[in-house]
Amino acid sequence: MMFIHRIDDEVSLKLIELKDAERIFELTDQSRGHLREWLPWLDTTTKVDDTIGFIQMCLQGHAENKSMNWVILYKGEIVGTAGFNVTNWSNKTATIGYWLAAEYQGNGIMTKTARALTDYAISELKLNRVEIRAAAVNRKSRGIPERLGFVNEGCIRQVEWLYDHYVDHIVYGMLAEDWNRKR
Repeated sequence: MMFIHRIDDEVSLKLIELKDAERIFELTDQSRGHLREWLPWLDTTTKVDDTIGFIQMCLQGHAENKSMNWVILYKGEIVGTAGFNVTNWSNKTATIGYWLAAEYQGNGIMTKTARALTDYAISELKLNRVEIRAAAVNRKSRGIPERLGFVNEGCIRQVEWLYDHYVDHIVYGMLAEDWNRKR
């Protein structure tokens, strides 16, 4: 059964499925140069089978209740992915990760998506904390939690290896009490 979470007239989230592999790979391939600047997996995603492996990992994580990943639909078409890369039920926390094909940026899609995921985590899953991490120099990605009122909780130095260099991450956090107060 396909689960779709409608955000507004243009943007929805659909739980990721194996049948999405070709479209996700196509978007990845078309946005390779843009995405490679911030995501460490581009060089190992060279064929549809690699995307199938990613989706199988997502489905396994969902089955084990450790993660939950969606495709982002914009006007009915897959334009990226987003979800809870890690869900820690004992601490009631989730970490949101996302990427969007280059041609769809600048339409507010990812801000709407991150808002919906945060709301889902707090309102439906009853989690206490949602976290978003972004490379310190990735201003576009950092703008999303900043627009949503997440708190900049600091910098983790050299936390990610991107092909030939380390990058620092800024950690953004939202607590349920703060989110509910803003609503």
